[in-house]
Amino acid sequence: MRVRVYESPSMATAMARIRAELGADALILASRRVAGGVAVTAAIDAPDDPADAPPSPPPPSSSPPPAAGRDAMLTHHRMPRAVALRLQSGPLGFALAAAFRYTTLDFTNAAPLLLAGPPGSGKTLTTARLATRLVLAGARPLVITADARRAGAFEQLAAFTRLLGLHLVSADTPLLLSQAIRHRAADAPVLIDAPGVDLFDPLQRRLIGELAAASGATVALVLAAGLDPAEAADLAAASQGAGARLLVATRLDQARRLGGILAAADTGLAMAEAGIGPHAADGLVPLTATLLATTLTRLAPAQDPRT
Repeated sequence: MRVRVYESPSMATAMARIRAELGADALILASRRVAGGVAVTAAIDAPDDPADAPPSPPPPSSSPPPAAGRDAMLTHHRMPRAVALRLQSGPLGFALAAAFRYTTLDFTNAAPLLLAGPPGSGKTLTTARLATRLVLAGARPLVITADARRAGAFEQLAAFTRLLGLHLVSADTPLLLSQAIRHRAADAPVLIDAPGVDLFDPLQRRLIGELAAASGATVALVLAAGLDPAEAADLAAASQGAGARLLVATRLDQARRLGGILAAADTGLAMAEAGIGPHAADGLVPLTATLLATTLTRLAPAQDPRT
């Protein structure tokens, strides 16, 4: 297998270079932001000298054509048709890398991160997981809850921060939030757990926007996998009215269909993290094209218990 890293100003130019040098069968292993653009790791299952590769035997006549298998898998996931059409060509990982935007969360000298979404989407657990990751990396994040609506919201997050040796700050208005941000330690990462809101309600959506503006935060939509794709796309579009630019997908270990997550990403949000377990110390991983390809394939119809 040949593995190469391509650094380019944008994902589009990186994809063009990979297609030109490695061909349409290249697999995207990872992508990350770097100074001046993106770095994309790609691989192709071939010897160093392609001329030495033995010819591939023709597939058995009884095997369905790849397009038919791919279409059945995407139909199983309730993939919107416009998205499914873009995922038909080439290896699935490559197609996913080309079709969507991805990013990594880098808290070095970065803006605060505000986690927003509907009630029950997993914002508090995601906040705890990110705080745990930062503490394990040697950082001391400022963790803020802006949720004064839900009973027990402060206590739930405080239970996690106490284990990490962190002090949880409650700031549920834009004014209190801006004051809390001003008193953080120099360059300390900031995580803000926003209240669960109805993103279709203009007043509740405006609250998220005001909290983000007061804190100078980047807004990430936290969305549970398994939602109806049309509903998920509407939620993602509405969240962008509150300033959301990133997508954190939760419950990937519980959902059977991922059409909702990709429909949400198709509105323009950059996929950042994926929740894959119930615990705060683990279960949160970068949401990459490779992870999506593996998960989509694992949940293919042949492994659906109802088929």
